[in-house]
Amino acid sequence: MMCEGSPEMNKLLSCLIIYFFLFNTSIGYAQNSNLYQRIYLSGKDVSTAVDWDFMVDGGRRAGEWAKIPVPSNWELHGFGTYNYGHDHNNKDRVLGKERGFYKYEFDVPDSWKGQMVKLVFEGAMTDTEVRVNGKSAGELFQGGFYRFSFEISKLLNFGQKNRLEVVVAKHSANASVNRAEREADYWIFGGIYRPVYLEVLPKIHFERIAVNPHADGKFEAIVLLNDYLNGGVLEVELFELESKKTLGTLQVPVKEKEINIQGEFVGIQSWNPESPKLYEAVFRLKDNKQALFEKSERIGFRTVELREQDGIYVNGKRVIFKGVNRHSFYPNSGRALSDVNHLEDILLMKEMNMNAVRMSHYPPDERFLDLCDSLGLFVLNEVAGWQQGYDTLIGPKVIKATVWKDANHPSVIIWDHGNEGGWDFQNEKWFHHYDIQKRPVIYPWLIRNGVDTHHYFHYNAGVQRLTHGQTPFFPTEFMHGLYDGGHGAGLEDYWRDFMRNPVSSGGFLWVFADEAVVRTDRDGQLDADGNHAPDGILGPYKEKEGSFYTIKNIWSPIQISPLVINRHFDGNIWIENQYIYSSLKNCQLEWSFHQIRDFDSMDKLDEGKISLPDILPGEKKMVKLPISTQNMQADFIKLTAYDRNGNELYSWSRAIPDATAFAARFKSTGIPKADMTVVNEKNDRLHIKAGKMEFEFDLIDGQLKRVVKNGKDLSFKDGPIPVGVASHVEKVKWEMDNEGNIIIRNQYSSFPKNSLWKVKPDGALYFEADGPLLNGQLLDYLGFSFGYPEEKVIGVKWIGNGPYRVWRNRQKGVEFGLWEKAYNNTITGYSYDNLVYPEFKGYHANIYAMQLITEEGKIQFVSESPGMYFKLYNPENSPFATNGVRPEMPLGDISFLHQISPIGNKFAGPETMGPTGNKIRAISHSGDQAFAIKLLITFED
Repeated sequence: MMCEGSPEMNKLLSCLIIYFFLFNTSIGYAQNSNLYQRIYLSGKDVSTAVDWDFMVDGGRRAGEWAKIPVPSNWELHGFGTYNYGHDHNNKDRVLGKERGFYKYEFDVPDSWKGQMVKLVFEGAMTDTEVRVNGKSAGELFQGGFYRFSFEISKLLNFGQKNRLEVVVAKHSANASVNRAEREADYWIFGGIYRPVYLEVLPKIHFERIAVNPHADGKFEAIVLLNDYLNGGVLEVELFELESKKTLGTLQVPVKEKEINIQGEFVGIQSWNPESPKLYEAVFRLKDNKQALFEKSERIGFRTVELREQDGIYVNGKRVIFKGVNRHSFYPNSGRALSDVNHLEDILLMKEMNMNAVRMSHYPPDERFLDLCDSLGLFVLNEVAGWQQGYDTLIGPKVIKATVWKDANHPSVIIWDHGNEGGWDFQNEKWFHHYDIQKRPVIYPWLIRNGVDTHHYFHYNAGVQRLTHGQTPFFPTEFMHGLYDGGHGAGLEDYWRDFMRNPVSSGGFLWVFADEAVVRTDRDGQLDADGNHAPDGILGPYKEKEGSFYTIKNIWSPIQISPLVINRHFDGNIWIENQYIYSSLKNCQLEWSFHQIRDFDSMDKLDEGKISLPDILPGEKKMVKLPISTQNMQADFIKLTAYDRNGNELYSWSRAIPDATAFAARFKSTGIPKADMTVVNEKNDRLHIKAGKMEFEFDLIDGQLKRVVKNGKDLSFKDGPIPVGVASHVEKVKWEMDNEGNIIIRNQYSSFPKNSLWKVKPDGALYFEADGPLLNGQLLDYLGFSFGYPEEKVIGVKWIGNGPYRVWRNRQKGVEFGLWEKAYNNTITGYSYDNLVYPEFKGYHANIYAMQLITEEGKIQFVSESPGMYFKLYNPENSPFATNGVRPEMPLGDISFLHQISPIGNKFAGPETMGPTGNKIRAISHSGDQAFAIKLLITFED
């Protein structure tokens, strides 16, 4: 959670202030009866909810009249029954089918007489009956994710209190609605969860405005009047959103209820996610030069095309979707959301360098699309139907409701007709019937209508489809993110494979955040229904998992080509522009050089910032950093790319010296020198006393069995144990060299051929093992493990890549530096009572040095070997983990490794997710000089 006053929250609040300004300038609340007016009976969002009288007829608190905030989901306020969508198949779960009864009184002023008043519901789950002053407002509305309204002018008592009564049935009387919405893979809630308001309108007004503003400035609109008007003029005036400068006016005479208006505005800027330019279009209905009605629409000029065997084009540019699926959800409020919730989600998507979002699996709140328009995200807007669809009675109604509500948003560029079988093809025609823009209509997981959106396919799958086909493809779900696998893991493999095909249009990750709800029936426990809902890149309260940074790295629109940085680095860097629309002119690259003095301090030696040249989308150019030879004496360089608005896109850091050179400076122990080493061999044990240290080695298996410092036993022992291959010690011998070092040499049956322990007179301990000279074995991981009890660990500091753990198939998103974290036992997607990130346990890449902080002091490891990994304990698995997210892990507590294992996803193992998920085949020849594992181990106070 972000704290008040943090940079993230300040940014959030700044954007929200801007948003409120834009929103309130486009929807008027003026007293002028010719202007569109909206009067809220509920809160505008969940944060401003208004209490209504409420009673539920089943589940918790059944039959008890109380107060409930509107909007809200009643389960989150102690009423009714919690259900996940799969509960209908679970005989052990009670399927709540309660109804909620609402009452609310509101004033209607006399001044509204003669005007038309509509009662509008933005969303209620699921069948809704409405009565005003005891009389029915209209027919039952069925469908839980859609706007619906009633004309109630004749039911009102002007100048008096009016009584609103609403009955909401959680389950529908229509079986197809239940199949489409209530038997889905997400939480099933009840209640009026989106705002309720009155629209106060003159007798003649706009029933609907539908716009089609093209990227080149051409403009067309269809305006539907609620009644016939004899004569008159429809006028559309376009304004700059901020300055209110007029950009021209179009007019057309009114002859029918449905009015078509066309024209062109000169000098406009088109809308795209990189430059989300918006305008205000003011629609006026005039008669004899007198305004009868006026309403504003925020619009963006852009053109969407689906080009067969080519791709999705917006404004003439082929789109690569870097997207994610997003549920409308927050743990404390279910699907009843605030503007802050919407804004936080979008800013996090933008922070991950995403340019698109898919609505899963239903249309979103009005406010969310407003923000996508203003902040810049492509949107795939979806009519509900998880794996079963609406019938031909309900389907056309909810399609109409979706298109009428959302069609004017420039961010919405595609309609999704359900999900994974959740459709009736007969209903498709209604999208284009109602949509003036004729956006593409897709079927998520089908190859249909000129695009391929197949879900969760194995790497390299498909005959004449996906990366092997000619049909534009963008999987609307891939890289399933259950627990810590499936998002960043394998993404680089998939993305490289996608990008080699010119018809690739990107894809959408599943899913944005864990959908764990607060159980008010379980003392506030967070519940993700086993492994059904913990599949996000973020935790339920938007905690950032490791994959967050992997995605941010891989999808950064500014990329730095792979390069080796060392003392000879001349400052030349290749920069690639992966934007769709934007040049890198006015973007910046910041550089800084850092020196690590010890585990507690680091110095910044130099820094600077350069403006990037005019690199066009798809281009790659070399830039030169103004660095000196003195800079190259630093330990690492950090490079940060910023977009033209000063937002960080990604920060890379690279070590300058290799591990060997770094160790030569860093491995000084500070231990007083000792002149004498005492050795005693007894019962196949070798006892060594050096300075303040005592060690005991087993002369049968070569393992360290005991460590004593100042007469006190320490718990580091039981290693080295080879992991990754079957290998055992065949011979152990020891000797003292001319410098007084005690050397214990081990010979193995397989890996390694040889290892040695060296006990120095000052008490430092040195370990070395031959490199991986194997031939033909398939490996998940390879290295050595040692023992240290987990319960005695306090934390860790290390120099290497961090701060998050890695998997073999997820190594992007961690960068070189000095890192620190306290011990935690976070089980990603499960231990919601104590989610601490970064997780403590697991693999860490590119170790230079590591200090394990324990109750017994500090155990320090300095590596002299490049490219090594270390592992701190094995992450615990959720009891609901599938085999794909139970990666193979080496035995032992602390491991130092040449190679680490990958992780899979919910549905399959890592071998299905690309080359980096496969086992590695070892190869060698006689005479190879492989990198050895070399560690200096000291025991600090």
